[in-house]
Amino acid sequence: MQLTIEPYREKDLEGVRKIWNEITQQGNAFPGEALYSSEGMKEFLSGQTRVTCAKQGETVVGFYILHPNNIGRAGHIANASFGVAKGCRGMGIGEKLVRDCLAKAKLDGFRGLQFNAVVASNHSAISLYQKCGFTTVGIIPGGYRRGNGDYEDIYIMFYDLR
Repeated sequence: MQLTIEPYREKDLEGVRKIWNEITQQGNAFPGEALYSSEGMKEFLSGQTRVTCAKQGETVVGFYILHPNNIGRAGHIANASFGVAKGCRGMGIGEKLVRDCLAKAKLDGFRGLQFNAVVASNHSAISLYQKCGFTTVGIIPGGYRRGNGDYEDIYIMFYDLR
């Protein structure tokens, strides 16, 4: 089935929520620990600059959220989170989402895209981000606590949109 990348609509809420909570439960990528209810996810998504879904037909198989990384004088640098459904990973969906996000971030007036906490053992994400042109600009030793309680390094990665 053909993959489409399209703006989030309210009917996509449960698909995005399912993927987000699945990743959160795995405890090896997202920093948050709490799972979202439908209402909580709706509220969270409403505060983002942009939410975009990867869909096969009407099924959400991936998404990204885009927003400023900071406020005021640092608000011109974006941050984003990506999620792909567990059964759909390794099919190029993540790369399509990252490339779309970079293009849209530039259109939204951002001058760069920064990831604050790429978990060192998330090799597929690191490889994808490097393939798309991100560079590692810092390492925080033991900056991430995995779901099993172990600590590991996180990378700060950056893409210059100028």
